[in-house]
Amino acid sequence: MICSRRMMNFFVRKDVKRFLKRKDSDATERGKRLEDLRAYLFSELRTSEGAKRLQQRICGPTVALAFNFWISVCIILMNKLVLGKVGFNFPILLTFIHYSLSWLLMAIMNAFSFLPTSPAKSSRFLSLLTLGIVMSFSTGLANVSLKYNSVGFYQMAKIGVTPTIVLAEFIFYMKGVSFQKVLALTVVSFGVAVATVTDLDFHLFGAFVALAWIIPSAINKILWSNLQQKENWTALALMWKTTPMTLFFLVILMPWLDPPGAFSFDWNLPNTFFIFLSAILGFMLQWSGALALGATSAISHVVLGQFKTCVILLGGFLLFDSNPGILSICGAITALGGMSAYTYLNLLELRRQAPKPTNRQSSFPFMKNKHEEETDDTRNGDLPTEPV
Repeated sequence: MICSRRMMNFFVRKDVKRFLKRKDSDATERGKRLEDLRAYLFSELRTSEGAKRLQQRICGPTVALAFNFWISVCIILMNKLVLGKVGFNFPILLTFIHYSLSWLLMAIMNAFSFLPTSPAKSSRFLSLLTLGIVMSFSTGLANVSLKYNSVGFYQMAKIGVTPTIVLAEFIFYMKGVSFQKVLALTVVSFGVAVATVTDLDFHLFGAFVALAWIIPSAINKILWSNLQQKENWTALALMWKTTPMTLFFLVILMPWLDPPGAFSFDWNLPNTFFIFLSAILGFMLQWSGALALGATSAISHVVLGQFKTCVILLGGFLLFDSNPGILSICGAITALGGMSAYTYLNLLELRRQAPKPTNRQSSFPFMKNKHEEETDDTRNGDLPTEPV
């Protein structure tokens, strides 16, 4: 009895009342801030400008390039597995499955209002149509090339994309490249060529496909980068608009580039699982590539792909005791040196163009910490009634 009375006296003490009241107030405040955050994110996704700011804030150049790097490595190995060991000899159909799953996932996101809206001043239909066409050719021909050629030859073909992008951006956008960058890109291309010279197994038809892939791949990267940076598109919103066009042109390409017999393929559980996993990686590759192109440039995205080649080659040599040859190792190291120089020149250029920082503001304008709120109350003459 005495013990229970002491417990009751403890809970009715003034300082304990204040403590419990403050705890309840903190919980209510945290809940309110969480609701404000949800409302803020929802309102940001409802406008293209807000969605673009949110994308830039969450996924900067470093995050976008790293995301795209790892997904690219995974999908090349997975597609080689599907087209080779699984025996799914239909690269265009595989691409069609990738984009179909991407469209389905984006449709679900759109149904739950998670998909960013298109810009108020939308792009010309011709630009979106061109992007849809080159996406179908770029991705479809890349998978056909991967089916007939070795990974080394597939990566070697990417060397031709770099000068194509430089020339196309100069012709259509009057965008020049400094002599230092041209020199760095030349070193990168030379290093990649030397690094992959020992793995150049290719089929004659596959070689023609690889050459035909260069131009649509370059145009694809240029359009993705320019539409996001100049016309305020986000990656997911642009994917949502162009994926139906890409699916239509993939259906047209299928009879020309795929062999017959897709319906007679053994769709057992393991084969279907690997194809489905490849499709998931295909959606993530499309999204990560769009994020990287929106955050950087078309040339930087190509350099990232060549960096991936060198990392795979050197990683196999250092971790798995593979022996690509001293010539390939020297080529990879040379390419990495050129990439380092190109990255340094880009960072130097960004530092020159960046405006001087002004007052530091929170990423979310409605969120203040407790000290700022109490300081504001003090300035207004409203002193806190309870000690902290």
